[in-house]
Amino acid sequence: MTRGDQSDYKLGELTDTVRPRDLLEWCRVPVEALTAHPSRKIPLRIVSDSAAMGAVMARELASLVEERNAQGLGTRAIVPCGPSSWYAPWTEIVNERRISLARLTVFHMDECLDAQGRPLPASHPYNFRTFMERHFYGGIPADQNVPESQRFWLLPSTMERVQQAIDEAPADITLGGWGQDGHVAYNQARRHPFQRPSLEELAVSTIRIQENNLDTIVALAQRTFGAAYQFVPPMSVTLGMRECLAAKKVRLFSDTGSWKQTALRVALFAEPTPEYPITLLQGHPDALLTATRETARHPIADHPEWELF
Repeated sequence: MTRGDQSDYKLGELTDTVRPRDLLEWCRVPVEALTAHPSRKIPLRIVSDSAAMGAVMARELASLVEERNAQGLGTRAIVPCGPSSWYAPWTEIVNERRISLARLTVFHMDECLDAQGRPLPASHPYNFRTFMERHFYGGIPADQNVPESQRFWLLPSTMERVQQAIDEAPADITLGGWGQDGHVAYNQARRHPFQRPSLEELAVSTIRIQENNLDTIVALAQRTFGAAYQFVPPMSVTLGMRECLAAKKVRLFSDTGSWKQTALRVALFAEPTPEYPITLLQGHPDALLTATRETARHPIADHPEWELF
């Protein structure tokens, strides 16, 4: 998909926010009914737990690389830092099958920044490059591994180079997760009172530096720092929705449970809305969500006796 090309998307009219009464109905759907629900707008795969999800995620990329290697083709992949459960099976599969990564080009999806938009210290738990060098590349022999020249790290200093490289051809696959507000990469819901993007603007958003939303900071603080939000990176640099959705396949995964349950229901049932960027996947020709059972369930579905209005 070229810059500004929205031919694969049926964006429809802008829906600013999800209506609470609609949300209530979506959250009431039992987990057992989700995958075959007649109103579901994106394919959904439910797995038992984090280990099962990590194995599926690792196989997605490893099998694609293996298949394209057999055809004499390279593979271009947009890769996230997380979910973390896929790194061990990824290393195991690549090493056991002796899959060559020499033709794999990796575009790293995003990176966290400090309050002045600078890279974090190397040992910071939210320094994605440090984590990926250790867990994605670290366990694979040098003669099999992705060449350094084909690893595109996203930083303020590399934005133009990454943009040029990723625009050369669509990625073969986008792997990733989704956030509590349905963000893909760091494409968060924009809540600025004077700058609220339309759905069309969100769909063609590109690489940028931005402040992180307050709820994103709270979510990461709870996950990593015992709710010490003071240590969460306040800024990030991210691929845009245009880059993520231009891939031939989009595969998003979550094993984070309660933080992601409502965003999943919105992704499955809502009309596309900039309030939840993940809803843009509804227009992609080959998108698939994978969630653990805990992430796919919802407390409202578990309590039909609740009266919320």
